[in-house]
Amino acid sequence: MKILWDSIKWLIPTVQVPTWTDGLAALLIVIVGLLLIQFVIRPIVFKFARMLEKRGHPVMSDITKSIFPSMRNAFIFIVLLVACSSLVEVDLFAYPKLRNLIDSVYVYFGYKALYDVLSFYLKNPERFETGKDQDLLTPFFLRMSKVVVMVIAMFTIASLWNFNLNGFLTAIGLTGVALAFGIRDTLAHIFGGMSVVLDKPFQIGDWVMTGDEKIDGTIEDINLRSTLIQTSDKGLVYVPNSYLVNRPIYNLSKRTQRKVEHYLFLSTENSEEKLVQLVETLREQIALHPKTLKTVIHVAVDEIRPNACRLLIRYFVNTNDTEVMLQVRQDILFVAKHYCEEYEVIQVDPAQAQFDWHD
Repeated sequence: MKILWDSIKWLIPTVQVPTWTDGLAALLIVIVGLLLIQFVIRPIVFKFARMLEKRGHPVMSDITKSIFPSMRNAFIFIVLLVACSSLVEVDLFAYPKLRNLIDSVYVYFGYKALYDVLSFYLKNPERFETGKDQDLLTPFFLRMSKVVVMVIAMFTIASLWNFNLNGFLTAIGLTGVALAFGIRDTLAHIFGGMSVVLDKPFQIGDWVMTGDEKIDGTIEDINLRSTLIQTSDKGLVYVPNSYLVNRPIYNLSKRTQRKVEHYLFLSTENSEEKLVQLVETLREQIALHPKTLKTVIHVAVDEIRPNACRLLIRYFVNTNDTEVMLQVRQDILFVAKHYCEEYEVIQVDPAQAQFDWHD
């Protein structure tokens, strides 16, 4: 106890030995301060937040609620300083040796409040009103902002203590150059993530596929280093951003039409007249379907071999819904089957036709 008191005397030479009265006064200040926070300040803050929410300002409401923990802790710190000042009969707020420490705590709580706001929106990006691209841009920039806030807070507190930032920055720069060679792959992924944000090839929720078809699924999240994709078999895969930016990306969610292409393998024993009649009828029937694009319909014999000819059927469906596209495909296939039977067109087993194709 004597060592502690000697340390306090060294820090604050004018400190007075506290009496029981001083101790009770300090304790009363702490109790009143805590009660004030719990039963006055907290209700006022949250009532104000609810009022903002009702008036159509959800962002301001979220910010108000998010900064309250740091504001509460800063108030508790002030209450403790007031109590300690009463205990030792010295104004600690104005004491020169404690000025930097107090200012550093204030700065910490200020940046902590901003950090808490960013953390809230990182967990709830849909609450942040950033426009149509919020699903992609918000999580990415919030993560970047959290890092920036921590760095600025560190340098601000260091400047309060007159820390030599020039030497520190020089050391950081040299270290950064050395680390850049060791983590160049990670940096490539990070810059890849920045390219994804700037180019905006997709958003969270989009169905994408790479040009090599190795990646096919729905975007779940975009991080600094990688992108989380849920594949068609409901698996989750983390894809490095540098892999994505170096390959063609098909954003399948942006399609307004779906191409359908299939073949009929017909025997060469069929007469030309029958084949031409079948081709014209199928073209007419495809055009009559309410879901097909009328301007692009291809029905033609595109290959002939000794025992079979191949009939190409190609058209577009005005939808991006796979279920609708498959339904239209089924309709056209049934129509083709019906007219093959009506015109007595002989079909060939595709496997046998394919075998003869390679002879």
